[in-house]
Amino acid sequence: QVQLVESGGGLAQTGGSLRLSCAASGFIFSTKNMAWYRQAPGKQREWVAYITRFGSPNYLESVKGRFTISRDNAKNMVYLQMNKLKPEDTAVYYCNDLVEPGSWGQGTQVTVSS
Repeated sequence: QVQLVESGGGLAQTGGSLRLSCAASGFIFSTKNMAWYRQAPGKQREWVAYITRFGSPNYLESVKGRFTISRDNAKNMVYLQMNKLKPEDTAVYYCNDLVEPGSWGQGTQVTVSS
């Protein structure tokens, strides 16, 4: 079955960096457009960045220039490099299929202190 395991979150200071990783299994990863989503307390889940199966990235306007999404189809991995972190980036981060998100993983908590 589909399994998504996110890791790499933690506590960072404003202006700091974190690199998130997502290990995917149970589906043909290379055929999927993959996305990173986040959900802050009291807010709806939103996509932050996605990367097409061809490797083209797209970003939420508020993270452009700070976050970089990448993927390794050989390893079934998707990454999110987050630089110049801001307190408003604090959320639980998830990865999933962009078009038809299936079961969600446990996510990884990112907390940015001011």
